[in-house]
Amino acid sequence: MRDFYLMVDCNNFYASCERVFDPSLEGKPVVVLSNNDGCVIARSNEAKALGIAMGEPAYKREDFYARSGVRVLSSNYALYGDMSARVMRTLGLFSAEAEVYSIDECFLRLKGLDSRSLVDTAREIRATVKKWTGIPVGVGIARTKTLAKVANRLAKKGDGVRLLEDEEDIDRVLHATEPGDVWGIGRRSARFLAACGVRTALDLKRRPDDWVRRQLTVTGLRTVLELRQIPCIALEDAPPPARSLVCSRSFGTRVESLESLEEAVSAYVQRAAEKLRRKGLVAGAVQVFLETNRFQPGPQYCASRGRALPAPTADTLVLHGPALQILREIHKPGYRYQKAGVILLDLAPADQRQLSFLEPRGEEKARRDALMRVMDRVNTMHGRGTLALAASGLGRKEWHMRQERRSPRYTTSWAELPIVR
Repeated sequence: MRDFYLMVDCNNFYASCERVFDPSLEGKPVVVLSNNDGCVIARSNEAKALGIAMGEPAYKREDFYARSGVRVLSSNYALYGDMSARVMRTLGLFSAEAEVYSIDECFLRLKGLDSRSLVDTAREIRATVKKWTGIPVGVGIARTKTLAKVANRLAKKGDGVRLLEDEEDIDRVLHATEPGDVWGIGRRSARFLAACGVRTALDLKRRPDDWVRRQLTVTGLRTVLELRQIPCIALEDAPPPARSLVCSRSFGTRVESLESLEEAVSAYVQRAAEKLRRKGLVAGAVQVFLETNRFQPGPQYCASRGRALPAPTADTLVLHGPALQILREIHKPGYRYQKAGVILLDLAPADQRQLSFLEPRGEEKARRDALMRVMDRVNTMHGRGTLALAASGLGRKEWHMRQERRSPRYTTSWAELPIVR
């Protein structure tokens, strides 16, 4: 028997995470806002039924939300990330071959099962994930990853499970699917295909290989072959190695003082270094950028500058100094800044880094490594920022992201655990 791919996608993931810990949201229209409570980035089915569009600015429709009983929440990424990890661990029990595609999507590969067993397994997956995490999921099943994505779209509209195996059934589904809705076909390609008379995914599937390769390159040909049930896109058992790591936020209000900018950059360096150590990587260079809000009136300015490090490192204290020095070099007074960020570059596995005579050795290096491990362990156990450099400031600052409607971080902060009455 041939392999089958399962695309497991969490339904309305951010809204579903909120509902796990707040049952009063069940059956109510729920929207989740982007950073600084800007635009809508997630909607429950009830919110979609009200015509609330993805990406619409929330401040323009506050009256409508109030009249319609829409529950508006700030994004709670700590909660969403932890809930995602729980869902993915649960899915890993059903197959050793899994690819976490995004925060709410995962591919699984199953072997040696007939159609009935596949559907039964998919239903078991849905029931188990719902029971163990509270998150509803849809499962699409097909012989290729591209068709599994198509099947997943149908699963969400049906009973949560959809198998695409029979050729006639696949053609019928593809005839009702626009090319732009096929995984791997972007907006530009979709417009080009429409101009060439390719109106449906079935039309695309039936195009000659030479034409597809000439017009859509090898990548487009792989997509077409996948629509024909020929697997061409491999399952990524491990994500490709990262080449850079970014930590950046828009400020809750526009910032003018260099002192506040230094606090923000200091906090971003610490967060980026934590991520670096968690991934087992070191950075060979650090870059800092600073920018105003180009959508607001007033003088505009943006700048960025990078610097190579004497030796690759994941030590917060080593990364911290160059980052603040770069910020002072690119900062110009008289501007109201909206965003700053830190980018770590030239990443490499920590056990494969190039050694240098300039880096700490012996007891000094052992002490620094131990300090970083203690900081990471304490912040993991007691919440992010429990141990931090004083340079990032104490208490809430003007540069902190605005999250006026954020729900508690139920699973990652001891101070915000759910209370049972």
